[in-house]
Amino acid sequence: MFYFPAEYFLQVYSLPLIAEVRFQKDYFSEYPEKIRVGSERTAVFYTRKPGYYAVHYNQPNTVASGAILQLNNGAIAVFPGEPNQSEQGTLSPIYTLEPNDSVAVPTGLVFIRFAEGVDVESQREVINRAGYEVAQSLDYAPHAAWLRDQSGNIADAIAGIPQLEAIPKVENIEPQMLMERGLRLGR
Repeated sequence: MFYFPAEYFLQVYSLPLIAEVRFQKDYFSEYPEKIRVGSERTAVFYTRKPGYYAVHYNQPNTVASGAILQLNNGAIAVFPGEPNQSEQGTLSPIYTLEPNDSVAVPTGLVFIRFAEGVDVESQREVINRAGYEVAQSLDYAPHAAWLRDQSGNIADAIAGIPQLEAIPKVENIEPQMLMERGLRLGR
């Protein structure tokens, strides 16, 4: 008769340990992976960058410990990692501008420019039907304005851009993307 120690029996006949796999939640799944800005010939692309997020505070000059970048006088702070549910303020993803990887944060405002001679005020009703409202008219350019989605949601503002592009006589639509100020050399 053979005698096997219990430890040996457990090692031979037990199933191997399987690591528990947890998928990271995509906190910003309602945001597009890429945002195209401009016409086909002059298009630039913003690409969503995982592993970072932005917090939009209600007041400027908010002290944000751990932020790697602050924009708009401290009203927006960029952090590495994943957001937690206790963050105070509106959360958004960050994007990088291709090809130079400059960090850009969407604000929820969208710039619209109509053809010369078509003023924004005459288009207010069709803008409202597209789900937006005029946030700021431009005295120096009556055919252009900054718009805000009626829900006030940044993701909705970006998602609704095709409805704005479908409005007749629209020449340009761009989401406002805040970036760190850079120094231009050689000009």
